[in-house]
Amino acid sequence: MKKTLLAVAAICALTSGAAFAQQAESPWLVRLRAVHIDSDNGGAAGRAGVSINDKWIPEVDVSYFFTPNFAAELILTYPQKHDVRLNGGKIGSLKHLPPTLLAQYHFTGLGAFKPYVGAGINYTRFSSVNILDGALTVKKNSWGPALQVGFDYALDKNWSLNFDVKKVYMDTTVSGGIGKLKVDPVLVGVGVGYRF
Repeated sequence: MKKTLLAVAAICALTSGAAFAQQAESPWLVRLRAVHIDSDNGGAAGRAGVSINDKWIPEVDVSYFFTPNFAAELILTYPQKHDVRLNGGKIGSLKHLPPTLLAQYHFTGLGAFKPYVGAGINYTRFSSVNILDGALTVKKNSWGPALQVGFDYALDKNWSLNFDVKKVYMDTTVSGGIGKLKVDPVLVGVGVGYRF
């Protein structure tokens, strides 16, 4: 009987310790990244010579871990201004706001190196469009898939370094019979993360 009680007590102690360890790591992770947007500029409008410029932008994302492996990530920035060009010459500008929501799988058991993959959906809102003094307009809303691969490298229990690559499918239609501009950028980001 004593051996049974001791065994039960030991199991309870180990289980409570594991539960405490899991609770000690917050499910919330916030990252700040510098991201380079490299636009594809395809579609009929792209073939006609219409493009938007590539640029660096700031990005903030908030991740919530449902388990050590599965998380959701919301990616945010403020409206980004781009030059609109025709065959390399500037013909105007526009802004776009592209929040993206991703479901992620995080690989564990690799020590400080924590790779992940993600897939989700992007919504882009185009605004402040001024092309050829208003002669051309664009479709305001875009929905499309988003894919992601990246890794965190833990510096301690809270801080980490991050590298991330995303492919986001976004497009708009340019008026005047010019057609669809498939922006479809690749976003390469580096930054830091903090786990609360």
